[in-house]
Amino acid sequence: MAGQVAHPESLVETDWVAEHLNDDSIRLVEVDVDLSSYAEAHIPGAIQWDWMSHLNTTVQRDILSREEMSKLLGDCGIGRDTRVVLYGDNNNWFAAYAFWQMKLYGHDKVAMMNGGRQKWIGEGRETTTEVPTFASQSYSTSGVNEGLRALRDHVLQAVRGESSVELVDVRSPAEYNGEVIAPAHLPQEGAQRAGHIPGASSIPWGQAVNESDGTFKSVGELKDLYGGKGITGTREVITYCRIGERSSHTWFALTQLLGYENIRNNDGSWTEYGSMIGVPIEL
Repeated sequence: MAGQVAHPESLVETDWVAEHLNDDSIRLVEVDVDLSSYAEAHIPGAIQWDWMSHLNTTVQRDILSREEMSKLLGDCGIGRDTRVVLYGDNNNWFAAYAFWQMKLYGHDKVAMMNGGRQKWIGEGRETTTEVPTFASQSYSTSGVNEGLRALRDHVLQAVRGESSVELVDVRSPAEYNGEVIAPAHLPQEGAQRAGHIPGASSIPWGQAVNESDGTFKSVGELKDLYGGKGITGTREVITYCRIGERSSHTWFALTQLLGYENIRNNDGSWTEYGSMIGVPIEL
């Protein structure tokens, strides 16, 4: 992509992936919204993570624990020195969610493939239906980086004016304005109420990517996009969406491409905030 990316190690192009398909030090992981996509065709050597079961606890609503993340990575044959390359459908929504969680638990050798599944297939590149297997490894994640995550109380402090934090709502304008609670094709997880968090800026995640191939816009375009809404990296920012995956995509753009610091992802997002009792909501 054009412009100087703050963390070029975090974003790879399809050409780079094609050149490293036989590199044993690389592990490709596909993370989709439509879980059937992987079975239809995927990049050779890629494994699949189910965002519902692999990247969330199965009983309580939460991200993986440190132990669960360690087991997931180890079971997939991923070691501390393995470079993980994530990609998926919907412009890498859940690939970004997986990236954020891996960074949360200290796996630094992780990148996203620019443009995701859409770009790879659109370019007519090699695909397969074969599911690879890898020998498991012993893996222990480092301690959690709490500075990457905004929990409920952190959000409420911002709403009450107890902290100087910029809130960024990356959902669609219809969700932000309270016209709908969830996208029509994704009704399975919703909140009790519609609207947005008071004071939050509306910067839909899709404005950060090119419509033609799903790749990120240039660094200059991204700075203009976020800067136009006052998001310049000078203040703490909390991104949120509905369940935390689209906000992970924006978190990635702000932290890895623009290099902004003190950016937190609120993975509870609107399903949590819009279901709490007694909190203020704007339409």
